[in-house]
Order: sequence, then structure tokens, then C-alpha cells
Amino acid sequence: MENSKKIQLGLLGLVAVLLIANFTGAFDGLFGAKNDVRDAARQGLEVAGNAVSPDAAAPAAAAKPAEPAAPTGPTTTVEWSETEFDYGTVDQGEKVNHNYKFTNTGSEPLIISNAKGSCGCTVPSWPKDPIPPGGSGEIQVQFDSKGKKGVQSKRVTITANTDPVQSFLTIKGEVSAPEGAATPAAPVAPAAQ
Repeated sequence: MENSKKIQLGLLGLVAVLLIANFTGAFDGLFGAKNDVRDAARQGLEVAGNAVSPDAAAPAAAAKPAEPAAPTGPTTTVEWSETEFDYGTVDQGEKVNHNYKFTNTGSEPLIISNAKGSCGCTVPSWPKDPIPPGGSGEIQVQFDSKGKKGVQSKRVTITANTDPVQSFLTIKGEVSAPEGAATPAAPVAPAAQ
């Protein structure tokens, strides 16, 4: 009888230790399982009907688009023939294309991982293959003036294995709209009947 009580107390102690370890998260990831309630609290979500306050969400859970990572490895340098282009005045609806020329002036291959316009009207295209030291290339930027009016200045952010990691190109000018033409507004949903 004495041994059976010792075994029971030992098992109860083991269960207590396992419960405490589970609640503290000691087993998280051990079997590939996640603690959904704790993860939800970090993200400000609702789990099994229990609302979790968004104030409990971690600051890193803010909705922010992922930035492309800069290429890892050795860095190089780049020299631009120009970083700003003024297209003058164009009529509304015209598309302006311009090529920004560059040279890899460093001793390592230049790898451009991303090029992104400041809005959907500005679209860059760039070389996907590495540019060898001393090699040249160009980034084409297209600005679509549809729906634009007046002075415009758009920026393209280039991410590469350079120091600093980002370079900036600007395309600017003026868009003239026909007399009485208003900038198109967003479509209006039909009224409910």
C-alpha cells in the first residue's frame, strides 16, 4: 500500500510539472504544434469565439507589406548617368518611357533584387541577371498619365547589393488635361432599390 501511494504522488507531481511546462510554452514547437490562443493574442485575432483585444497584439503584427530583402554577400557600387528625368508637359493619357543608365563601378557583380514605383502609374523594369564589374545596364521606367493632372513627380526605389542598399530615381513633369476635364473619380456603386 505504501508503494502505491508513492507512485500516485509521483504521478500527480509529474502531471503538475507537465501542466506547468505546457502553460509556460516549454513544449511549443516540440511536436510541430502551435499555441493558437497565444499566437492569436499576439496578432489581435479571435480564437474559438474568444475575442482577443487588438491592444494585446505585438507591435510587429502591424499590417505592413513585406520589403524585399537586399541581396546578401559582398557589396558593390553603382554609378547612374542620371537619377532624375523631366519629361516636360504631356497630354493626359500619354505614357512616358525613360531608360536610366548605370554602370557597376565596384569589384563585385551588381545584383538588383527589386525596383518599385511610388504608385501604380510608375512601372520599372530592370535586369534580373547580375551585372559584372565594369558592366552597364539600364532600368526602364514607364509613367502612365491616365487620370493625372498638373505637376507630377514619381519615385522609383532600387534595391541592390550596394551601400546604401537603396537608390532612388525620379520621373517628373506636368500633365495637361483638356479644358473642363476633371480627374476621374472612383466608380460609384449603383443605389440600392
